[in-house]
Amino acid sequence: MDKTTRLVKALLNNTNSNTNPSLTWRLFKHLLSSPSFKLPIHFAPLITRILIRAKMVQEIDQLHQLILLQPLEISRVSMIEVAKTVAKSGLLDKALFQFRSIRGGFPNQAPPVHLYNVLLEVSLKENRPELVSELYRDMMVAGVSPETYTLNILMGSMCDSGRLEDAQKLFDKMPLKGCRPNEYSFGILIRGYCKSGRGVRALELLDEMEEGFGCSPNQVIYNTLISCFCKEGRIDEAEKLVERMRAGGLCPDVVTFNSRISSLCDAGKVGEAFSIVEDMRENDELELPKPDVITFNTMLEGLYIKGMLNEAEALVDSMRREGMFAKVESYNVWLLGLVRNGKLLEARFVLKEMIGKGVSPSIYSYNIVIDGLCKQGMLSDARTMMNLMRNNGTLPDTVTYSCLLHGYCSKGKVYEANNVLHEMMWNKCFPNTFTCNILLHSLWKKGKTTEAEKLLQKMNERGYSLDTVTCNIIISGLCKTGKLDKAIEILDGMWIHGSAALGDMGNSYIRLVDDSVSKNGCMPDLVSYSTIIDGLCKAGRVDEARKLFIKMVQKNITPDSVIYNTFIHYYCKNGKTSSAFRVLRDMEKKGCDPNTRTYNLLIWALGNQGKIDETLNLMNEMKDKGIPLDIFTYNNLINSLCEDGRTEDATSILDEMLQSRVFPNISSFRMLIKAFCKDCNFAAAQEVLEIGTSICGHKEVLHDLMLNEFLSRGKVLEANNLFIAAMDRGLDAGSFSYKDLIKELCKNDKLEEARKILQKMINDGFEFDPASFMPVIDGLGKRGNKHEADELTDKMMEMVSGQGSEDKGHHKRYDQKKFGQRRHRKDDFSGNDWQTVLHRDDGSGLVGKVLKRVQKGWGQGNVSSIRIKKKDILDYWEET
Repeated sequence: MDKTTRLVKALLNNTNSNTNPSLTWRLFKHLLSSPSFKLPIHFAPLITRILIRAKMVQEIDQLHQLILLQPLEISRVSMIEVAKTVAKSGLLDKALFQFRSIRGGFPNQAPPVHLYNVLLEVSLKENRPELVSELYRDMMVAGVSPETYTLNILMGSMCDSGRLEDAQKLFDKMPLKGCRPNEYSFGILIRGYCKSGRGVRALELLDEMEEGFGCSPNQVIYNTLISCFCKEGRIDEAEKLVERMRAGGLCPDVVTFNSRISSLCDAGKVGEAFSIVEDMRENDELELPKPDVITFNTMLEGLYIKGMLNEAEALVDSMRREGMFAKVESYNVWLLGLVRNGKLLEARFVLKEMIGKGVSPSIYSYNIVIDGLCKQGMLSDARTMMNLMRNNGTLPDTVTYSCLLHGYCSKGKVYEANNVLHEMMWNKCFPNTFTCNILLHSLWKKGKTTEAEKLLQKMNERGYSLDTVTCNIIISGLCKTGKLDKAIEILDGMWIHGSAALGDMGNSYIRLVDDSVSKNGCMPDLVSYSTIIDGLCKAGRVDEARKLFIKMVQKNITPDSVIYNTFIHYYCKNGKTSSAFRVLRDMEKKGCDPNTRTYNLLIWALGNQGKIDETLNLMNEMKDKGIPLDIFTYNNLINSLCEDGRTEDATSILDEMLQSRVFPNISSFRMLIKAFCKDCNFAAAQEVLEIGTSICGHKEVLHDLMLNEFLSRGKVLEANNLFIAAMDRGLDAGSFSYKDLIKELCKNDKLEEARKILQKMINDGFEFDPASFMPVIDGLGKRGNKHEADELTDKMMEMVSGQGSEDKGHHKRYDQKKFGQRRHRKDDFSGNDWQTVLHRDDGSGLVGKVLKRVQKGWGQGNVSSIRIKKKDILDYWEET
């Protein structure tokens, strides 16, 4: 056995064990140094894979030089195989270097088509469309005839980049290039049309595939089309495709059913989707595919979106039994559903369960819960959750901080938002466009237009792309500040310049931006138009709003119920009910379904005009169309009936509300109480009050309304009894017009009842306006009951003295609370009737006496403090 043979065996043995890649590489180099050694074709890609696995990427260049020392034919074939191996490993740039070396080193021999195919496919996977075009042009120059596989790759690239027309042209030219389209060619193009929402054209291709080319569609093509039609809401066409699929000898699989279930859930037909899942699980006679994890996850998400919490909980239990919670994706669906429905405590328990069962929560898992906590204003809990995720080895990302930032900005806590931004940058987690949009929205909301413009400028300087959301924030801010013309100018400019249309709003590069790039990334959407149309309607410029609406439709932006409701609201507000109804019928004609708000606006307008019969007809129309009636619908009707004097009919609406599971609110009962009192039917009013109390709780506002109704109609003793009963129930006396009650009692010579109220408020621990004593003291004085008047004066002074000395002991001013709160809440006497008492001069000496007592305990001055200047949001941009 010669030396070369022994080395080859040693190399192969070491390659198979692959325990020492460095030794393999040394053996290989030693072999190539032998003049008599001819490199086998399979050796070069084998060594290349070993080097890549060992992350010895730099040695590939040395391998390239060694291969060039081999005979030309061996060298060429080996370099082709190395280039293919390197490309398939994801090292595209190194593969292109090998490819160019082949093109330059062997100018008379074009690279084989399969090398082009590999490079094209990898370029497509790496999202490098420019390389796809470059490589295809090189094929044409080199005279390499493309295969069907080659053209399929090119079509896939065009479809993915939205160039469907170019893909179609290439498809049509395939026979001219000597390539017959196969089922994959049709599948790529059908998927492209489906992805762009052109299901009808995709279906035409299916017909062409079967009739013109005699190709049989596979299961993937059918599933793609069925999914497309389901997403477009064209369920009947999807069902026909399923039957056509069966007729072609293909059985619908779980993917087919998942598309159907997903579309039903998206359409809100969750019950129908759930029935299909149940059949898949239990009905073996139908020979349906068994549901998989995606089926259960889709169904669970649909139940939570619909708010069917009991059904969702039952499905979760079933998924647990069947072991569906083995992966983090299912847990994330569960978490998101709980958070969407405000079940934040349960969501935190789910996180703990995940950790306990060895399923590590992803950053997305934590962000779901943190976002939910922030949206509910539970910011300290969100901070706690961030600490938990750190303790479990997951670092917060830009989304985490953005959620927290949004929470603080929504609460108006700018200082805390600044701290979050500072912490975010300190931890090398830099803001993205979404983060900047949160800050931008917060600044516009607070009217800080100058700071908003500076932030826009900084976004440009830092290279943040301004998207449609950014432009919509600016448009919204301009509309709110009355700069509608500027907003319209930006909207029109977005079609030409994209985000550069912001112009002097902080984006000074309007003429430097490539129109095509800017347009693709930032085009006006429905929100852009809705915002400006709403602003124009509010400003009374409805004709301009209508013209803008027509332009929007011409731009193929489909209007929704929000934009139609804007017009309906304007017409209803201005008494143009017939115009509002024309808008309603137009939106129905255009296929836009009216919603509850649409009808509520019309019902409100009809009620203002006293057209009750028309209102009832409109409500019946809502019921016939399955549009739910809400509290505003019923309250509008109650108000109309009460205004028309049909109080008994209004009362019967309460029964219908409860049967429809729409619970009346305080406004419902306020309208009925006022209507009954207006008819002097106080017994009925009090009965409504009791019902309202049982449903809404002991709401002070209802009792105070009843008290005022009694007083305005001279029922002073009834008002007195109501107030005493309310205090016995523990209601807050400060929410009542107790001073008016005391004055009315005194006017009606009911001094003893007035004294009892004062005494009860003192005994029950309420602090109230000291001026409340004065009507009783004056009344006793006029009667000549000087002794009793002096006793009350002493009680009043004792109360004032006690509060004053307590204030002095704490060296601080009173918090400005309403009078009538329990004694543990301290009150400020500024801005109340007590000031009037201090300026009275009735010769009784009371004023001087009071002032002396006040001067001892009050008016101690205040302590000034120097506040450290807080940093603004933009300061952190300067520092980092």
